[in-house]
Amino acid sequence: MKRLVTVLLVLLVIGSLAFAAGATDQKSQGDTSLEKVLNKGRFVMGLDDSFPPMGFRNEKGEIVGFDVDLAREVTKRMGVELKLQPIDWNAKEQELNTGNIDCIWNGFTITEERKAAMTFSPPYIHNAQVVVVREDSPYTTLASLAGKNVGYQAGSSASQAIDDTPAFKGSIKQLIEFKENLTGLMDLEIGGIDALVVDVVVAKDNIKRSGKAFRILEEELAPEDYGIGFRKGDQKLADAVWEQLVAMHNDGTLAQIAITWLGADSTVVGN
Repeated sequence: MKRLVTVLLVLLVIGSLAFAAGATDQKSQGDTSLEKVLNKGRFVMGLDDSFPPMGFRNEKGEIVGFDVDLAREVTKRMGVELKLQPIDWNAKEQELNTGNIDCIWNGFTITEERKAAMTFSPPYIHNAQVVVVREDSPYTTLASLAGKNVGYQAGSSASQAIDDTPAFKGSIKQLIEFKENLTGLMDLEIGGIDALVVDVVVAKDNIKRSGKAFRILEEELAPEDYGIGFRKGDQKLADAVWEQLVAMHNDGTLAQIAITWLGADSTVVGN
């Protein structure tokens, strides 16, 4: 009897493992994301075209930037055309899920909430949410902004960073939402707001590129990582893109692009 029970248990375990393996194979076979991109010969990149230095329009109206150059090189190596699709950043998940774009790739912060809703690449660069103020302002810490007006971009991780810093959020007089970071920076310049919570890469680039009298508070709100967001389950496409980024890291192309746009190689691919 004991031997029969043992045999039945072994068969049950084998059956469970076979079912799990079959389910995994079926799931993998059902992922046609890479095949679809290769067949149509085009990879559609969803981005905010007012997010320098990651993606923005130059004086000729052309979309350029760090993430744009990365995507151009990746798609070149994959043998497909790159289509740049500007989107409303506040509706980016909808654009992805309805199939209007193949990915969200433009200074896109990896969060647990977003990871639950989509497939992410590993991190490719570090970032942080920081506070920008006017150079001549008296503000030096988060606490010094108590009772002041602070802005942020709608749909950005700045909003989450503020929520995750309750003491700071609770001390602010008013939180003001902007559709774009650049609009917020313009409002900061004329005194419409006292500070703007923004990605450090955007803040540094704006100060360097514009020469405007801004400064960044030393106290950061939240460290974070940028990744590429794909539709949930589009693992094969995500893997193919990441494979090219790793190859670009190995041959030095990634570092060259980073130095061109960021002034230094701050990428973390291969680390």
